[in-house]
Order: sequence, then structure tokens, then C-alpha cells
Amino acid sequence: MPELPEVAALRDFLTEHLVGREIVRVLPVAISVMKTYDPPLTALEGRTVTAVARHGKFLDIDADGLHLVTHLARAGWLHWKDRLPDGPPKPGKGPLALRVALATGEGFDLTEAGTTKKLAVYVVHDPGDVPGVARLGPDPLADDFDEAAFAKLLAGERRQLKGALRDQSLIAGIGNAYSDEILHAARMSPFKRVPTLTPDDVHTLYEALRTTLTGAVERSRGVAAGRLKAEKKSGLRVHGRTGEACPVCGDTIREVSFADSSLQYCPTCQTGGKPLADRRMSRLLK
Repeated sequence: MPELPEVAALRDFLTEHLVGREIVRVLPVAISVMKTYDPPLTALEGRTVTAVARHGKFLDIDADGLHLVTHLARAGWLHWKDRLPDGPPKPGKGPLALRVALATGEGFDLTEAGTTKKLAVYVVHDPGDVPGVARLGPDPLADDFDEAAFAKLLAGERRQLKGALRDQSLIAGIGNAYSDEILHAARMSPFKRVPTLTPDDVHTLYEALRTTLTGAVERSRGVAAGRLKAEKKSGLRVHGRTGEACPVCGDTIREVSFADSSLQYCPTCQTGGKPLADRRMSRLLK
């Protein structure tokens, strides 16, 4: 799933390639991705892109005041084309969901792999009209998101750290991968409960959060859209690396699996050397 760093990189890439260009066609291929119908997609045609923004994991293309907002979900992606194919795309069972064509002949496709379709596209006058955007918590890379603001957010939390970091209404943009990376950098168990954090723990977690996300954004800066997935994977130290050696201590990276996701962690760095039980209600093994 694209998270804050990848969506930030897509925003930068599209700012360079879209702003100042006219949209001539918006072609839906998978109607299921459309979550709004008024204004229609055709209302974007003939408008010039004036800005591209990011709201958490949402990408926002502003075309003369009308916004094309998309959430790529778990298996969605954006593919830039220096020259779009001639003729309209054919509906079918392939991954193509939406095509945006520019007057220059360039454009991009939104695709979604797999059978679970969660890719979402909205056309709105105000990004705040998108329910997922409206409920977002603060952006963790915003200038005013300091340690005091972070501590205040955590003050009323009773959950485990992993769940809290992934909650978009608490903090915007962090998903499964970067929550694993942040907790590894902070040397904290994903199942440590927020109320047990000391002020020193909050400081450590805040520094890990900012450093991890800032580093990922910097690595992605200037990377073409088609290479962002590979760049993300290459920069991850524990997430998706079950069975490999921890780059910090050399211990074997372990995994906890859930119904529709999994997390990765290092026992030596994060849980005092004890493996976590691989079941939905995980506890440290005695």
C-alpha cells in the first residue's frame, strides 16, 4: 500500500508533469472506483491542472478548482505515460481502472491489481468533502507537528502502538509498512500499550517517527512514479523481510500474521529477545 512517503513523491512527480497542462479526457474503465457522481468526471475535461496536493494517503489533483482525489488503497498504483495509447481503453478484467489524458498526448493510468477492489476516486469542489480526508488526523511531517503535539495526541490513547500509529484519524499517512519501521527504529514492541509510555518513550517514538518518514521521503524524492515501489521496498529494514537478518543486531526478523495483514519486527531490538505469539490476540510467549 502506498503510504505518506510514496504519495508525497507522486505529488512531487505530478506537480512537475501535470501543473499547467489541460485535461482533455477522463475515461473510467472500472466504474466501481468512482465514489462520487456529481460533478461528473467529464466536468474535469477542458480544465487546466493548477496544483497537486497530498492529504495523508490521498492524492489531490486540482483542476481550476475542481478536485480529482484518489486513494490508491492496498493494490492501486499510478502509471505515467509520456504517450497514451491511441483509442479509448477497453473494459475488461484487467487492472486498468481510470485513464486521464492531457492535451499534450501525455497522461496517466490508475490501476488496481488483485480481486479485492478498494481503489477510490472522487470528483469534488472541496477535498474536505471526501469522507476519508475529512476524518484525517494531523500530518506527521507538518511544521507544527512537534513533540508536544504528538504527546497530546497520545494522551488519551489506550491501544497498542501498532494500531495507534496506523489510525488515520489519529495521525495521517502511516500504514502497515512504516509503522513497522518506526517501531523498529524506536526499539519498541508493536504490542506495547500507549498508556505505558514514559516521557522518554514518547520522545524516542517521536524522533523515530520523524526520522523514518523524513528519510523515506528524501529517498523517494525525484524518483519516477514507475520506480517508487522498488524504492520503498529497498529502504525498509524490517517490514516484508521475515526470515532475514536485522540490519541493526543480526537477529532473525519475525512475523505476526492477521486475517488480512502481517507485521514484522526484530525480537532483540524490540521485545527483549522474546518472540511474539503469531495469533490475532498476540502476547509475549512465556
